[in-house]
Amino acid sequence: MLKEFKQFILKGNVVDLSTGVIIGASFGAIVTAFTKGIVEPVLGVFGSGATPDFKIEIAKKTVEVMKKNAAGVEEPVKELVPVLLDIGGIIGAVMGFLITAAVVFFIIVKPANKLMALMKKEEAAAPPPAPPADIVLLSEIRDLLKK
Repeated sequence: MLKEFKQFILKGNVVDLSTGVIIGASFGAIVTAFTKGIVEPVLGVFGSGATPDFKIEIAKKTVEVMKKNAAGVEEPVKELVPVLLDIGGIIGAVMGFLITAAVVFFIIVKPANKLMALMKKEEAAAPPPAPPADIVLLSEIRDLLKK
């Protein structure tokens, strides 16, 4: 039973599935902190300069918002707001994925592959199991009949 459990755990499907789940979850807090703390400020230096976000304005659109007038009554007012492409966010997400994938690969996948290769060598080195007694008996009968 222990041997079967070991084989189940070390099957490629289980390792691949667990790797996918870990990448899917992907250390959200660490990646977000890295992106916000390092990637976006660096991109901000090369972008518009003053802002740490690397965003490109592609258009402006008019939206209606509720604001209080001089009398304190809320009324709809039209404002012009920019439409932005968040390049820093996209680059940060890609870098976060690559960092997570590298960590998972070197900490989980590589050791699991090495362990599975060792198990295959161990299985290949082991002598084949002895045939069951009824097969041995039938083989002897066959050999006697040939004579």
